Amino acid sequence: MVRNYLYILTGVLFLYACGSCGNKGASGTNGLNDIPDDVVNLGIAEISEEAMQGFVDNMSSPVEMAALIKSLNVGYSNKYLAPTDKIEDYTTNFQQAFSLGVYGLDLGYLNMYNKTNTVLDYISAIKTLADAINVGQFFDFTTLKRLAQNNQNLDSLMYISVHSFNQMDNYLRKTNRSNLSVLIVTGLWLEGNYLATQVYKEAPHPALKERIGEQKIIIEKLMIFLQNFKSDKQFQNLISELSSLQEEYKNVSITIELGEPEAVEKDGMLTFIQHDKSIVNISDETVQRITQKTEDIRNKLIRK
Repeated sequence: MVRNYLYILTGVLFLYACGSCGNKGASGTNGLNDIPDDVVNLGIAEISEEAMQGFVDNMSSPVEMAALIKSLNVGYSNKYLAPTDKIEDYTTNFQQAFSLGVYGLDLGYLNMYNKTNTVLDYISAIKTLADAINVGQFFDFTTLKRLAQNNQNLDSLMYISVHSFNQMDNYLRKTNRSNLSVLIVTGLWLEGNYLATQVYKEAPHPALKERIGEQKIIIEKLMIFLQNFKSDKQFQNLISELSSLQEEYKNVSITIELGEPEAVEKDGMLTFIQHDKSIVNISDETVQRITQKTEDIRNKLIRK
């Protein structure tokens, strides 16, 4: 499927997961296989910018998942959200970074349904977590709160969000804290999978089922990055939890059907766009097992 990542995220600070968003091609997997398989054997807390960017470029943005759900005419429900009343329980940088990703996904969902009052609660929670890992200086929270209440300022909000998160990411890498960047992405991905699977239980639409199945590609690459920090006990526990979910995804098969290339002229140059199609085969039983496993892991990690 062709993925045009949506830059209309009202109030979400986490467009980091979009990277340099754009048309990813029909399969939605371009760039994922560019990650060197031996990154897991590096044994150091450093990940190349190219490898990480190739990964995050192919993750669904928070608003893309929310947009898909809303397009299926599924009503809003706050039961899908991670609670913010336990924010003070997250006392380690590990917990704080992971939770930043979780709340980033929830903000995408909230904004898609224009839940302004709740959005402000989540922005405040994110400010607390960002300050805790010393990256709050990169966000203008006063402006973000104001823009979150005004749907006419989406372009300005997008710019501030992307710019701020790029600064945060660069800072984490320069200060040898790539582990926190990976944790943020992990939290965002897991919460997105939780949202998709929970909604699917009530609205079993084929498009949502396909999206759930596509996550097999994401979790495989995510585990490679997490393994890079396996010397840390907290990462060991996280890897152990997600390994059980990855095991369920082994029952999902994804094949690529080659399409006809399209010639397109851009800036006076002739380029070709390959219209491939990914075909996801996933049984109802597998979806149920993935749903239950995702719920168990997510609730355990956020201490729900």
